[in-house]
Amino acid sequence: MITAPQISCEFFPPKTDEGAAKLRSTWQALKAIDPAYFSVTYGAGGSTQERSFSTVSEIQRDSGVPAAPHLSCIGSTRAHIREILNDYKTQGIRRIVALRGDLPSGMGDPGELRYANELVEFIRTESSDWFHIEVAAYPEFHPQAASANADLAAFQRKVEAGADAAITQYFYNVDSYLRFMNDCLDRGIFIPIVPGIMPITNYTQLARFSDASGAEIPRWLRKRLETFGDDMESLRSFGLDVVSELCQQLLEAGAPGLHFYSMNQVEPTLSLWRGLNLRQDIEM
Repeated sequence: MITAPQISCEFFPPKTDEGAAKLRSTWQALKAIDPAYFSVTYGAGGSTQERSFSTVSEIQRDSGVPAAPHLSCIGSTRAHIREILNDYKTQGIRRIVALRGDLPSGMGDPGELRYANELVEFIRTESSDWFHIEVAAYPEFHPQAASANADLAAFQRKVEAGADAAITQYFYNVDSYLRFMNDCLDRGIFIPIVPGIMPITNYTQLARFSDASGAEIPRWLRKRLETFGDDMESLRSFGLDVVSELCQQLLEAGAPGLHFYSMNQVEPTLSLWRGLNLRQDIEM
């Protein structure tokens, strides 16, 4: 029996009511691809964090697709995280993406839990097996890691703390994922590791994200994207071809699914989905 790949989509909390309305239209449209869940990134604090909570609640309540809120521990306390976990349990939320996160600007206290493995362990202690816990993985290694081995060891600690599965940082070199998977197997890590997929729709934005996150844009791809200049239509068409081929290669190589970084947009993810032809019964 062939198991269909798990598809999921990620959103970020909108900053305005207009953005909230746009996101609502986005998840309503993306329900058509039958995702396993919609994840929502975690605001660092203040109104952004409140938007995270309200977005998670709306998706869980209204979309018919399970919500998987991101939860980061840096700069927080056990009491605050416990409160969030209890609120999510009350809403019937069964998935969490557990992350270390980045310390908000101007905040000097890293909090009571400094690493993602400590957060995973805390969630397990507080909630047993209630939550399916996803963690982050870095096929091209975390930009702050001292070495490749140190990054793999950090990932292994998250798995041993109780992670059920992982989502990778996006990448455009399929070999980086395959090598990472082999490294994990060598360490006895067998949880599903789902590739994160970033559609290519804006080169300037993508370059900025990649420089900040450590995700590599291969030189050949950078040079090709630079040639399009302001011709966004041609850039997006080329980007669709590149990422579609990447997705196909990953699935053929045995990746358990795909996690789309939607950027709160409908069409890039839907276009990739159509090209993969994973289901025949969806009308677009």
